[in-house]
Amino acid sequence: MYPQNEKDLVSVLQVERDITCLINSYPYLLDSGKFSEVAGLLRHATLEVPGHQITGRNEIERFLSSGIQLHQDGTPRTWHAVSNILVEGNPFSGEASATSYFTVHQELPGFHLQPICTGHYKDRFALIGDEWQFVHRAVVPHLIGDIRFHVSGANAEANL
Repeated sequence: MYPQNEKDLVSVLQVERDITCLINSYPYLLDSGKFSEVAGLLRHATLEVPGHQITGRNEIERFLSSGIQLHQDGTPRTWHAVSNILVEGNPFSGEASATSYFTVHQELPGFHLQPICTGHYKDRFALIGDEWQFVHRAVVPHLIGDIRFHVSGANAEANL
């Protein structure tokens, strides 16, 4: 439910826009192989993926660099599509949360373009200084295909 007065409505819409921009920045950086910049985006956050909780910029960068394969062009050769973004936040509390769906596609020579994973992100944010920042990101896989060219140590049956 949105506030009735115009000033509060603008504040809520600004929070939603800022957080949506953060959510959308993650796949752009990840698909470009810019793990240092992804870690910077998550510098105040704990990143939670199945079997791991990683906190801190350096630790997140190390985790991504060791866990995601980069190919000849210096990227993971992936395309993350994020959709169904739902943001809940109160601009006056300094806290917000969001959930969104993701689909990851990958293509390599000899590996035709295909979806390799779907799932959702569960995010929490805080207003730090005058900017919204991730404070928690949970990556929750739903359907997993052939991720052997994406996740180090994975096989075609997605046995992580």
